[in-house]
Amino acid sequence: MPAARIDRRYERHLAGLINSGERGVLLGGLKGVEKESLRVTPDGRVSQRPHPRALGSALTHEHVTTDYSEALIELVTPTFTTTWELLQYLTDLHQFVYRQLGDELLWATSMPCRLEGDASIPIAEYGRSNVGRMKTVYRNGLGLRYGRIMQAISGVHFNYSFPAAFWAVLGDVLGRHDAGQAFVSETYFGLLRNYRRHGWIVHYLFGVSPAVCKSFVAGRTDHGLDDLGRGTLYAPYATSLRMSDLGYRNKSQAGVSISVNSLDDYVRDLSAAISTPYPDYERLGVEVDGEWRQLNANRLQIENEYYSFIRPKRVARSGERPTKALRRAGVEYVEMRSLDVSALDPVGVNQNKLRFLEAFAAFCALAPSAPIGDSEQRELDRNHVTVARRGREPGLALRIDGREADMRAWAGEILDAMQGTAELLDHGDPKRPYSAALAVQAQKLDDAEATPSARLLREMRDGGESFFDLALRMSNTYKSYFTELHPLDEPRAGEFAAEAEASLEAQARLEAAPQEPFREYLAKYFAA
Repeated sequence: MPAARIDRRYERHLAGLINSGERGVLLGGLKGVEKESLRVTPDGRVSQRPHPRALGSALTHEHVTTDYSEALIELVTPTFTTTWELLQYLTDLHQFVYRQLGDELLWATSMPCRLEGDASIPIAEYGRSNVGRMKTVYRNGLGLRYGRIMQAISGVHFNYSFPAAFWAVLGDVLGRHDAGQAFVSETYFGLLRNYRRHGWIVHYLFGVSPAVCKSFVAGRTDHGLDDLGRGTLYAPYATSLRMSDLGYRNKSQAGVSISVNSLDDYVRDLSAAISTPYPDYERLGVEVDGEWRQLNANRLQIENEYYSFIRPKRVARSGERPTKALRRAGVEYVEMRSLDVSALDPVGVNQNKLRFLEAFAAFCALAPSAPIGDSEQRELDRNHVTVARRGREPGLALRIDGREADMRAWAGEILDAMQGTAELLDHGDPKRPYSAALAVQAQKLDDAEATPSARLLREMRDGGESFFDLALRMSNTYKSYFTELHPLDEPRAGEFAAEAEASLEAQARLEAAPQEPFREYLAKYFAA
């Protein structure tokens, strides 16, 4: 295994965990999912209706909210220690939501269709309170900066934290006797760097957005896509156009560089970005004739505007900014953001994907992770975009340390290295589900036609369907699936209904409280 790609010290770290006597050291990590879906009309257009009241308040509901658009529902699970419990909760949540949608559907893919320009994407509304108004103004700013259509792309985010018992054992393996929060944050930042190095493999294995509707790139000539007919554009070997330069890896944030070499570096760079004016955004205006167009004219309005494949996270206190939470108490978990919404799975994701990501997180944490310099970061960014655009291309080469590396050989080394973390996660389970999930991914290296992106294109071709036709068909299929499931058991149905009602009451209380002038509210928020 070439040291340039995966450092041999990884094997020693893994052996240390295996020989520690704590074979279950990776069991019990906390797992959660955030899954986005556009609400669409029966004919596949983005819904113009408000967020259904029966789902509660998008501002205050913990599990059912909206992202950029009023039509972009985001389902947020609690954390679980097993993937099956997580997927069962997500299934129950989908079942509850579908029963409140009337004739509408949840769009089954990441990439939206039947768009009629930015005006067809309604910005999310969060009510009259200052906190709600801030969320809406922020989204208005995103629309002005990047266009609303890009913000209508959906994804699946996987939140993960290692079990508490892991840290002391890892500290012993590494000869660290100060395995407190500083060590925890340091390890998570090592994971972040290795995810930047190797995370392109997620696009190859799980990317399922190789095609888009022509309406997604209307008026553009620089998309570089081929015409598949019937209103569909595609890239022949693409895996995830969502994660390419057409989607979230576009040039709009090219001037924003955020280091993950340490917590201090990360907070420093993000803080600079949200406090540094940017001429293009200054020209847009902030408050114009009493209308708030954006929160400010800085490179980033707030921290969450920076798009990355993976983020370090800490649950923030009320009104606390993400960087302040990280500085106060360190990293609590990571948010992996590369998964497309899969039209091949009813809830957009499946257990094999989540188990792979859990084993991959352990691999990234255990492998040595040197600081990333500017030239390496540019190389890594290119690798991610290359795999998103051309991942199934025969003989595809990526760049590492200024040299070319065969993508599939490199991916094979990653999967081989992950065998050990999968076995640790399988401890005590005779079915060995993590090893089985890894074996499924190995098949995709042997045969690119087994990847979800290839399967989606093949299904379109075999059925003579456009991308829109396929997505609408699958959206209808899943609506039928969830509405025809056996009714939710009474405790779970009652829990969801009570949460929805409580969230509406919480928003009402917020709006009934005295509100200081919005300008003063923002000034205090950014000064905190």
